[in-house]
Parts: sequence; structure tokens; C-alpha cells
Amino acid sequence: MTETSIRVRFAPSPTGMFHVGGARSALFNWALARQQSDGKFVLRIEDTDAARNKPEWTEGIIRALEWLGIHQDDPHFEGPYFQSAYADKHRETAETLFKEGRAYYCDCTRDQVVERRDNPHLGYDGFCRDRGLEPGPGRALRFRVPDGGPTVVDDQIRGRVEFEHSSIEDFVIARADGSPLFVLANVVDDVEMGINEVIRGEEHLSNTPKQQLLWEALGQTPPVWAHLPVIVNEKRQKLSKRRDKVALESYQEEGYLPEAMVNYLMLLGWAPGDDREIMPWAEMEPLFRISDVNSSSAFFDEKKLRAFNGEYIRALSVDDFVERCRPYLTPDRVPWPAENYDDEVFRAIAPLAQSRVAVLSEIVPNVDFLFLDEPVEDGKSWNKAMKPGVGAEMLTAALERFADANLAWEAEALKAALEETGAGLGLKLGKAQAPVRVAVTGRTVGLPLFESLELLGRERVQERLRAALAKLEAAEDAAADTAGE
Repeated sequence: MTETSIRVRFAPSPTGMFHVGGARSALFNWALARQQSDGKFVLRIEDTDAARNKPEWTEGIIRALEWLGIHQDDPHFEGPYFQSAYADKHRETAETLFKEGRAYYCDCTRDQVVERRDNPHLGYDGFCRDRGLEPGPGRALRFRVPDGGPTVVDDQIRGRVEFEHSSIEDFVIARADGSPLFVLANVVDDVEMGINEVIRGEEHLSNTPKQQLLWEALGQTPPVWAHLPVIVNEKRQKLSKRRDKVALESYQEEGYLPEAMVNYLMLLGWAPGDDREIMPWAEMEPLFRISDVNSSSAFFDEKKLRAFNGEYIRALSVDDFVERCRPYLTPDRVPWPAENYDDEVFRAIAPLAQSRVAVLSEIVPNVDFLFLDEPVEDGKSWNKAMKPGVGAEMLTAALERFADANLAWEAEALKAALEETGAGLGLKLGKAQAPVRVAVTGRTVGLPLFESLELLGRERVQERLRAALAKLEAAEDAAADTAGE
């Protein structure tokens, strides 16, 4: 590694689902690492919160990164490292800071600190700074913030940010039991791993002056800092896992393509410098510059993400689209009996579905009528299409026309036949096809009707038309009986 080789890190905690904000941070770091032949993206799992950490969350982080294209077998990838493995180094560093007079022990309780405050907004008042306490029960280790002067953070996104030392209390770096706090462990890990650029969310900016002071106290040159803009919802509130859909796994499960998600996340706070938005990773990666990231909050617009995803789905080859749909067509995820599924029929309808779905999970409701014994009936669609004086008449006429053995069972011929049949009843094609569509598919909207009729086959189409007609006649009889009572 040369002196100028970039070493960035992504350091998530395995305490839950993978947040889209974390995914963006990872991608920004990954882009920078890959721009240098010897650049490194270090994955560090911050697993010191034993009460909340779970192995499956760690596995989920790695799977999510892989899904985004951040692969462990890439030469730019390093890790994963685990923060818990550096516990001895954390403790050793804390002891060193104490011996050098950069930190001191404090036995003040929280209540005592509060009682001594003249201003309720002030923090710790430095009461134990010069008491010369040694380690002992109930004694936490505090860092001695230098008197006077500010700490200046040069942020690549926010510019020069000054933090007056008078506003930074002597902060705790290790608990009474010797275990380090995040602020110390984070710095020690970055030093040990040679991290020279730290790119992370805006919420960490308030920790940065403390961390920079620790870097300097350890005789190290602080990294280059960059704090990414917060991601907000449509109400301009910071994305919250309690309120918003933020888990990357949720989008993956719903059928968003990784390339669409990567494209969209890269544009949360950054733009490539022209009017293009749909852009593959291979083109974005060399263009990305952290200094071009906007400091303003970035709006996570799920509708726009869906539009991106639809664009990427339509750009797939039909074979690729079919393969990507397969996880959504497994027996445990579809409403039809397994023996009803016909792969050739699905491949035939796939190009029509591909032009209409925005996420892959929408494939099932678009094609279910082909494999169900009976279509799923949408009550609103039925009432809209099967109006008195139209529904029964049109179904009867369509049944008679489709029974003609000389009628070629092909989409164009079926369209012409139904258009002619409808005209005989004074109906344009749009009105004429509505009862047929609902009888056959169960819905007023869906894939192109005549291609669907062709794939469903003459016999099954006629069965469904007869069933719908019988239902209409039964409803009319019931209404007549009621009226006669």
C-alpha cells in the first residue's frame, strides 16, 4: 500500500435489518475504493453490543452487500473484521491515554453531575480532572478535552466546521469495568486498520470533534472526513425504521432489481453532472466524487424508485426476466396448484408482463389467470363490466363467435372477431371486451386480452365465458324473485 492509497471503511452494527441509508454509505465508499487500483473498502462489523447483536444480522449485512454488488472476492474488498476482536487493543489504548495524562478517572454519579450544573444544558464540569483518582469500582475514564481553542473539522461535503472546546465536555471513553465506549473503539479500530477517509452519515458529525481529538492524542493524523446528507421521507422527516420502509431486504423481497436500487441510492445526494438519471454502476463509479455530494437532505422517493425499477425491468432480455421471476413463481408463493403451471405458457406471456410490472412480485397477479382453475374475481371489476344490458349480451355473442371452428385461435383474429361482434351490439371494442376480460381474467385491467385468450386456449376461454354467463343469469333470476315477493 502506498501513502496515497485510499482506505475507507463501512462499519455497521448487526442489530437489525440493513438500512437503505447504510446501503448508500456503503456504495459511496465502494465507488471511491474502486477508483484506485490499490484502494480498499474495509468491512468492519461493530459487534460489541452483545445484548442486541445476532449472527443472522451479520450474515444479512454480508448478503445485502453482495446483492448491491460489493463482493468479498473483489480485490478492493477487505474483511469482514469484527470490533470485538480488538477489545484488548481498546483497553490498552485507554490505559495509555490515562498514563500520558490525556484521560482521568471520575467517580461522579449522574445525579451529582446534574446537581452541580448552573446551566441545565451544560454537561460534565470537570470536577475530577485534578483529583488524581486511580482505576477502581464505579470510576469511568474521561478524556481530557484541551483548554481553549476549537477543534476544526475539514469536511469534504460541509466544508470547515468549528467546535469550540468549551462546548465539548470531558467525555467518557471507558466504563468503570474497563469496556470502551463507541467513540474510543471506533478510533482505535480506524487507526489499526489504516483508515484514511471516513465517509458516513450526518448523524455522526457531532461525534467527529471528539474522535479527531482522540486521533491527535494518539499521535495520529486524523482521516479525511465526509458526512453524508440525511435521507428523509416525503414529509421531510428523517427515515425511521419505526415509521418508514427502510429495510433493504424488504425491497429485495418485493422484487426490486439490485442494479435499479444501486442506481437510485447513488443519486441520493449526488448527481453525475448531466441530466441523466438512469445510469449503470459501471458508468457512475468513475464519475463519483465525494466533494460533489450535496449537503442538503436527500428525499427517498419510493415512487421514483419504482419507476427506476420498471425501467430496468424493461431493459432486461426476456430470458433474464424469466429467470429473475422464478423466485416469485415457487409453489409456496403462488395461488395455483403446482401441476397447473406450464413454463412454456409463462415464457410466452413473459414479454407482455415485462412491459407492465414495476417490481417482480407483481408477476403473480398478472399471470395467475393462466394457471388457476378459475380466475380470481374482483368484485368491483365484475360490477363495472357486467352491467345490465351489456354483460350477458356480450358474453352470449362472444361465446357463439368463439365457437366457430373456422376462427383461427390467434390474437389478431380474436381481436377482429370480438370487435365485429361488439359492433353488432352497438359497442366499440373497449366496451365489448370488458365483460370478456373480466370473465376470463377476473379483472378489468391486465395483460393484453387477445394474446391472453390465445394462450389460455379456446376450450378454457369458453368454459369461463359460460361460467360467467351462468352467474349473471342466476343473479338476474334472484333479482326477479326478490322483486316478485
